[in-house]
Formats: sequence, structure tokens, C-alpha cells
Amino acid sequence: MVVFVMGVTGSGKTTLGEALGRAWSWPYHDADAYHPPANVEKMRAGTPLTDADRVPWLAALHDCAQQTVDRGEGAVIGCSALKASYRAILRGALSPVVFVWLDVPREALQARMDARRGHFMPASLLESQLHTLEAPVHAFHIDGDQPVADLVREVTTRLIAWQDANPPTDDD
Repeated sequence: MVVFVMGVTGSGKTTLGEALGRAWSWPYHDADAYHPPANVEKMRAGTPLTDADRVPWLAALHDCAQQTVDRGEGAVIGCSALKASYRAILRGALSPVVFVWLDVPREALQARMDARRGHFMPASLLESQLHTLEAPVHAFHIDGDQPVADLVREVTTRLIAWQDANPPTDDD
């Protein structure tokens, strides 16, 4: 199983993803590590990525997820996954896959971005990400403005319920 923790910059994807990985003894993969250097430089310069910039990055993340599923293991991947088309690339034909959307109020996002140090993504790109975000329909919609321990409990509880409602089949 692969769990994608998604949301705009500053929503807490890395914090929650790492915490879920520790809680479940699954590896955590941060999508930022999969960006080609040209993408990082564009973002560092305050230039939003285009869909064309994102496709190879999303394909690399899909490959990471596919390898996890092929090994019969679980993994947590933190990725913005802002558009439905991006989530479709990430998902591909993988099963089981769950998206966890961290939804955080704009003011809290801005405060987090202003406090963040050493990250290549400038706070100026927050507006671009909020504008690009297409709210997912098939995701766990989580209020990301709560303590990490509460988020881990909520996601774990919802994932167990989801697994109970969606048992593996012979096709999985």
C-alpha cells in the first residue's frame, strides 16, 4: 500500500509523512528529493513550475510507488499532488493507494512559510499553489492545523476503516 500525503507548500506533508512512517514502520519518501535540479532552481527563483516541468517528477514518484507495491510493502510519500491529473499520474494502475489531503487555512500556511528556514520553496509561491490546487474528491480530507499526534491517530483510524471496507481481492 502507498499513502500519498498531499497539500500545498507548508501544509505539513513532511512532518506528517515522517510521523506516519515511524508509526507504521514504513519508509517515507519526500517528493522534494525527486525534483530535477532545474525544477529546484525555478522554484528557488520564485517561478512556479509548469505541468511540463512536473510530469517527469511525477513519473519518478510513480515509479517509487510502483516499486513499493511490487515488493508487497508499504510506503508514505509526501507530494503536493495539486491537480487531479497529477494524482492520476501518481496513482496509475497502482493498488492499493490512498491520498491524504492536508487542508490548512491560508493564514496558518503563510505563518508556517514565513517561519520556515532553509527550504528552496519561497513563501511567494504559496499563492500559486493555492490557485493550482484542485480539491481531491477521493482522498481523506484532513484538517492539517492540529497537533501531529492527533493527525497520526486520525489518519491511522481512517486508513484501518478504509482497509476494512476495501479488502484485497485476487486481482490485487
